[in-house]
Formats: sequence, structure tokens, C-alpha cells
Amino acid sequence: MAKKQTKTGKIAPKADAADQLKDFMVDGLKDLYWAEKALVKNLPKMAKNATSKKLIDAVNTHLAETKEHVKRLEGAFKALKLKPEAVKCDAMDGLLKEAEGIMEETEPGAVRDAAIIAASQKVEHYEIASYGTLATYAKLLGEKEVLNLLLETLKEEKNCDKDLTKLAKSEINIKAK
Repeated sequence: MAKKQTKTGKIAPKADAADQLKDFMVDGLKDLYWAEKALVKNLPKMAKNATSKKLIDAVNTHLAETKEHVKRLEGAFKALKLKPEAVKCDAMDGLLKEAEGIMEETEPGAVRDAAIIAASQKVEHYEIASYGTLATYAKLLGEKEVLNLLLETLKEEKNCDKDLTKLAKSEINIKAK
């Protein structure tokens, strides 16, 4: 869908565009809610296509965490007295499509395992950026309960990224070489 642009090249806002930081934060929560729910559906595919036992375990561990992330986001909506709502996250949709493409483009084994880690880390980096930004907004807006929920998930996302890096450097990438 083409964006409406003014004669100056600026993008015109939609009719329901956020004009308050809290509204923008809620939009971000809706994106993340969709993203985490999409991950719950897609992480099992990654686990089934991995061959390294350690990678399969890491993906399955993160799947369990991701289910908790969904619950925390529901808690954040509740704290804001809002009904949880998922709005398609184009960024996560693209990352998940790329992950599937990467798996199609690699043979099962160490190279595919390395590719799964690469795709997973792109997802983690997106989530780290998103949770970090929304936590900053929640702090600024005095939404302490939302802040605590976001920070708890942010910590887990960072730990997952570190674990994937360690696994890649110590084993998977070496085997793929």
C-alpha cells in the first residue's frame, strides 16, 4: 500500500495515527503481541529443522519463554486497562519469512543450524530494540507495572541472544565451516 505523501515529501499520518506517546507505546505493544504470538507458531519449525541437540534445546527453551512473553504483554495491556490486541507486525512478519527462506536455501546440518541461529538473532535484535524502546516510554510515562513486565522480557531476550552467540561461536559455526 502506497503511503500518502505531501508535496514536500512528508508522509501524511493515517486518520487514527498516534498523537500521544502513550498511544504510540500501546501501538508498539500491539505489534509485539502479534510478533510474540507469531513466534510461538514459528519456533517449532526452527526446532524441527535444526540438527544440533543444543540448538534444538535453545529454540525449545526460548519457545517456552516466548509463551511467557505473550502472557506478560497481556499483563501490560491489563495494567493499562486495555484489552490485549494483536496488530500485524510487518517487521516480525518479514523476519519470519526470511527465516523460512534461509531454511529453504540451506541443506540440513551445520550450515542450516548456523542459518537458524542467524535468523533467530535477527529476531532477538528486533525484540531487544522494541522492548527497550517501549520500556523507556513506560518509565517516562510512569507506567511502573508495564515497565517491570517489559524489562523482565527484555532481560530474557538479551540472554537468549547471548546464548545463541555462544552456541554459534563455540560449536555451530565451527562445524559449518
